[in-house]
Amino acid sequence: MELIDVIRYGDSALLVQFEQKVEVRINRAVHALNQWLLQQEIIGVQGTIPAYCSLTVCFDPTLISFAEMSQRIVSWSYEDPSTPETNRVVRIPVCYEEEYAMDMSWVEHYTRRTKQEIIDDHTHAIYHTYMIGFLPGFPYLGKLPETLQVPRHSEPRLKVPRGAVGLAGDQTGIYPCAAPGGWQIIGQTPIPLFDGVSGKGALLQAGDRVQFFAVSPQVYRMIARDIESGNFNLKSLYVW
Repeated sequence: MELIDVIRYGDSALLVQFEQKVEVRINRAVHALNQWLLQQEIIGVQGTIPAYCSLTVCFDPTLISFAEMSQRIVSWSYEDPSTPETNRVVRIPVCYEEEYAMDMSWVEHYTRRTKQEIIDDHTHAIYHTYMIGFLPGFPYLGKLPETLQVPRHSEPRLKVPRGAVGLAGDQTGIYPCAAPGGWQIIGQTPIPLFDGVSGKGALLQAGDRVQFFAVSPQVYRMIARDIESGNFNLKSLYVW
């Protein structure tokens, strides 16, 4: 896959643009370039910000110029692998019952599918993590089955609860903390998506594969209690 363009992004950053589409193959290339750059340990590179189909590279212009940085990037070559870059699948428990799914009835009406069909569609797919953003630890996951593709709320809610699992367009996501938001909420997970206290950071990383599985309210509360007491092992969510 070829880069589309490398453009100046202020006096201390550049933007690497790929084909402007939200597709797994393009996103894999973004993260492959990001990993390659980090492995090069280029003096002057201060940080990178991967997105759907672009990569922002921040650098110190007193240590490396835009021209030098651009030349290093265009020397990179990439071949799309036939298999995902990671074999890890992170399985996330979700309760889809009414008390945790404030928009389920609306989604049923919009998609003309039953609640069980929506749950089945949402849990059968394995999603690609395009990027982490919007909120610390918020994963943008896709691609949703066409049967679940719904628009955002025309007016966002002032507060969406932590762990809320939502739909928006052809993506699904999880709110790592209570925050305003406009995604259609069909469930909630007790799993913490971000830990800024212990330094563990985000549970999910770009490139991870994610699959949801349904749990009852009783199991949801049991997992929540185990997490609060420190008796839940987050590594149990990983399947290799």
